[in-house]
Amino acid sequence: MAKGYGRPPMGRKGGKGMGMPGLNMDMIKQAQKMQADMEKTQAELQEKEYTATAGGGVVSATVDGRHNLKALTIDPEAVDPEDVEMLQDMVIAAVNEAIRAAMDDMSASMGKITGGMNLPF
Repeated sequence: MAKGYGRPPMGRKGGKGMGMPGLNMDMIKQAQKMQADMEKTQAELQEKEYTATAGGGVVSATVDGRHNLKALTIDPEAVDPEDVEMLQDMVIAAVNEAIRAAMDDMSASMGKITGGMNLPF
């Protein structure tokens, strides 16, 4: 007679369950709810807009939750033909700050859903 004959395979109790110790339907439902909440929140965040300024407000950039630049406003006083580099730097700073705001908001919102689990978003 072979060893283990008549016993359920390892990890199963009497052939019931899903073969994963400690996994139950409540955990599965909780994970499904978390996934649905995350998808809903991601969709909402993608529609939000984030605005940041640079140079004391002379440059303003707005991005959406997908990190697409939606608007760029430059005060005419900031346009100095002798110092185009400074204007370029302010534009880059404003856009990057708006993107950071969008990413921080997504991270904070997802952290609320996952309860602080370190998941990659």
